[in-house]
Amino acid sequence: MNTLGFIGGGRITRILLNGFKNANVSFDKIYVCETNETVMNALKSDFPQVETSGTDSSKAASSDWVFIALHPPVLMETLTAIKNSIKKDALVVSLAPKITIDKIKSVIPDVQNLARMNPNAGTYVNKGYNPVFFAQSTEKTVINEFLETFKKLGNVPVVPEAQIEAYAMVSAMGHTYFWYQLQQLKELGLSYGLSENEANETISAMLWGTTETLFNSGLNYDKVVDLVPVKPMAEHENTIKEYYKTCLNSLYQKIKPV
Repeated sequence: MNTLGFIGGGRITRILLNGFKNANVSFDKIYVCETNETVMNALKSDFPQVETSGTDSSKAASSDWVFIALHPPVLMETLTAIKNSIKKDALVVSLAPKITIDKIKSVIPDVQNLARMNPNAGTYVNKGYNPVFFAQSTEKTVINEFLETFKKLGNVPVVPEAQIEAYAMVSAMGHTYFWYQLQQLKELGLSYGLSENEANETISAMLWGTTETLFNSGLNYDKVVDLVPVKPMAEHENTIKEYYKTCLNSLYQKIKPV
């Protein structure tokens, strides 16, 4: 397959590499440029097939698929630094919110195959939800190959660019709104006498049933909630919902394009 390059070797690069590994997706070569030596060494230890570099970005930037795995404040500066290494027929994929395709095009105007993607942590275990937007100029064959590859890592809906930041809030960060609650529920289940396997299985099944009932039962919200008579957390619901609105709305204002 293609050569694959990552500018940045942090969390999202690790997530994608592990998803490819689990799905047995191979590339001719994978290059990662990461300036943090500790992060780079850890990545190389877990994925020995990857060629890493701390200073030379040329191989990663000249790959067939180039993932810009950087935070918004440094993305444009880095893109400017590597632009001469990027091939005109490469697919350049930004994994950051806030920075639009038009801004990316202003730095690499000759590159036609451009995308923005919002992977989430579920991709690590091939259960991802990875919304992607492609620039209108992107070749259809490039799009099709990309989508066929990423379907092996989970869902990969093609979405409007204006929704990328919404997906960042809901799907990419969404795990973090529940992980600590689920871990606490598991620990309580263990204290009540469940084994670890039993706790894992029942919480997983309960969560699947929760979303299916809420979204696909045909019942409205009040009727869904009425299916369970005892609600131990009811007195705290309004407080928790206010946390959601306050924390998420504030962050969304910071990451949406201006």
